[in-house]
Amino acid sequence: MCAHARLNGMAKGRSGGHAPRRPARPAGKKPAGKKPVGKKPAGPSAPKPATKKKPAPSPSPAPPPAGPFRLGAVEGATPGKWIRIWEERMPRNPLELVPVPFADQRAALSRVDAALVRLPIDSGGLHVIALYDEVPVVVVSVDSELTAADELDVSDLDGEVLITPADDVLHFAAPGTVEPVFDAPETTEDAVATVAAGVGVLVVPMSLARLHHRKDVTYRPLRGGPVSTVALAWDADRTTELVDAFVGIVRGRTANSSR
Repeated sequence: MCAHARLNGMAKGRSGGHAPRRPARPAGKKPAGKKPVGKKPAGPSAPKPATKKKPAPSPSPAPPPAGPFRLGAVEGATPGKWIRIWEERMPRNPLELVPVPFADQRAALSRVDAALVRLPIDSGGLHVIALYDEVPVVVVSVDSELTAADELDVSDLDGEVLITPADDVLHFAAPGTVEPVFDAPETTEDAVATVAAGVGVLVVPMSLARLHHRKDVTYRPLRGGPVSTVALAWDADRTTELVDAFVGIVRGRTANSSR
């Protein structure tokens, strides 16, 4: 081919002929230098943060069963403060106060939910909580010479007629006292009436002297005399939710405190 023909062919390629083709890329091969977009590098995935589960709400305690709570009380016991607290906390459960004779206090526990009793008591099969001790006093006529002192000793009773009623709770005896020539009064109230007539003296817990107070008698504390312990008692086989609630009140628990 002559030089003129070669020049004409090169001119055609520059002016309007087809551009030379690029070499074909092998199948499955990506262009070098470019990273795939939107894909994470291979490898173990990062753990998700653990979420704390909210604890299930604790169920509200079931209210105690509705119904009356029968509280026995021996003569002279003073449950008024505990009864007021009960009425505030337990409006669905009225408290019924049942008088209990001292001589019958052990047997009466089968008829009530719990009772305020005087110690000693046969505690077999019972739960017993001692609560407080009562001071002994000497009940005398307002005209007695014994009223000159603010307190009395046992020796001050020498020569006095010592009256002991059938429902006596202290079982007090003192050397030098005189036994009455008449039958023992049936009740402490009857014994107080005898003292008011100017006959003899009577030794009882202070609460009983206050309970049976009269204008014609008074009393003086007796130093060295026997105390009377008041306790809460109930049948161990009949410990109910209501009994537990009253025990909590007596022991000073608040409304929100645990047992």
